[in-house]
Amino acid sequence: MTVSRTEQPPYNEFIDPEKSSAEKPSKDPNLVEWDQDDPDNPMNWSTSKAWCNLGVISFFRFLSPLTSSMIAPVSNSVLQDFRVNSQITGSLITSIYILGYALGPLLLAPLSEIVGRLPVYHANNILFVAWNLGAALAPNIGGLLAFRLLAGLAGSRPVTIGNGPIADCVPKKKRGAATAIFTMGPLLGPVIGPIAGGFLAEAQGWRWIFWVLTIASGALAVVSLAVQRETYGPVLLERRTKYLRSKTGNDKLYHAHSASLNRPRKEIFRSAIARPVKMLFLSPIVFITSVYVGLVYGYTYLLFTSFGSLFEDVYHFSPGVVGLTYLGFGVGCTLGLVVVGSLSDKMTARVSKGTEWKPEYRLAPLLPGSLVIPIGLFWYGWSAQAKTHWILPIIGTGWVGLGTLAVFLPVQTYLIDAFPLYAASAAAANTIFRSFMGAFLPLAGPPMYKSLGQGWGNSLLAFVALIFTPVAWIMFKYGEKVRKSSQRDFA
Repeated sequence: MTVSRTEQPPYNEFIDPEKSSAEKPSKDPNLVEWDQDDPDNPMNWSTSKAWCNLGVISFFRFLSPLTSSMIAPVSNSVLQDFRVNSQITGSLITSIYILGYALGPLLLAPLSEIVGRLPVYHANNILFVAWNLGAALAPNIGGLLAFRLLAGLAGSRPVTIGNGPIADCVPKKKRGAATAIFTMGPLLGPVIGPIAGGFLAEAQGWRWIFWVLTIASGALAVVSLAVQRETYGPVLLERRTKYLRSKTGNDKLYHAHSASLNRPRKEIFRSAIARPVKMLFLSPIVFITSVYVGLVYGYTYLLFTSFGSLFEDVYHFSPGVVGLTYLGFGVGCTLGLVVVGSLSDKMTARVSKGTEWKPEYRLAPLLPGSLVIPIGLFWYGWSAQAKTHWILPIIGTGWVGLGTLAVFLPVQTYLIDAFPLYAASAAAANTIFRSFMGAFLPLAGPPMYKSLGQGWGNSLLAFVALIFTPVAWIMFKYGEKVRKSSQRDFA
């Protein structure tokens, strides 16, 4: 049997499941490998089977971020119920969930590459249901914050290992569209959450937000048990090898990743946990992209946690109507998804025409996109400062949403292509940093707006975002040189 070396995600037979050997397939009769058209190889799955698995993960990638922001427009009601008088605590009710996203990848990403992706999905689905149930029954603000953090930890699993299946079962040239669909949930979920949460809390009280989340996540967990299948190649080969050993009695059978998977679990786990952190701080490309995406992600939740104060205090909207103000950002994200998602592969093909393909071509949409977020922040801030008609600041947030998509999509696809040997760990490193930014940057919102106002406060954010415009061009032009000059073994 042979392995498809062009499409199967590369894994290292001695060091790590993410890293591949450049050697030709062995003729060793004891070596278990994929056949060319092996139906058990996720790369050879039918389109319907592949997208059935990816579709379930995509729904989880929508539900988990939706959970992060669903409480945002009614945080003041929560503070009143618990008799707490702190706007920073109000922001923390939303953002502490994102802290779970920062901590979860350190455990879940390596675990998924040791035992497989599917067991991690199922275990976290159960925990996600349990922690949302706990939030619905929380007796005080401390309990609510604790359950929110735990729900974020469990809810990080689709964000952490969601990109892994793309590398498992989607050919490289088709990953632009797949990444667009995978990115839609994490971007639209936080927008739709406040809309649903605002009206639900207004009608039934804020605790019903968590009751609905418990029911929805429980139903989706059942669907996952019924239809999801393992996609991680080394784990599938390990299962096949064990089956053939028992069937043939030949204990000498092995597969290309046996040496890696059969190391002591503590050693595998220790090195796998350290890898995303190593990549974050030792790879300039991973660090720069993580800082940029982290800044944009932090801006998103800073705005989300401040909409309530602006539109309740200045425009006198009810909690339900405040939720509708998030639609501007959502419309911008949708436009960005359509435009950037549909043009990503086409732009990549055009800029790489006649030249050798390189991952940096994936960053082409980032070049104009890096200008959109500052435009939106200036628009939003000064229209809110002038107390213009409420539609104007909402239009400004639409531009921010469009720019957010123009940053997220190219960077996510770029990391998969630039680090095929460590794709999941590169994504985990990116998730860790951006989640810390999403958790803590919103806490600066209340004092910043109190000191500078909406106009200069959002202008400060815009000026910082403008710094990354030349960074995007530098990465596009010189990223390949930086990658090669700083290349190292992250095993």
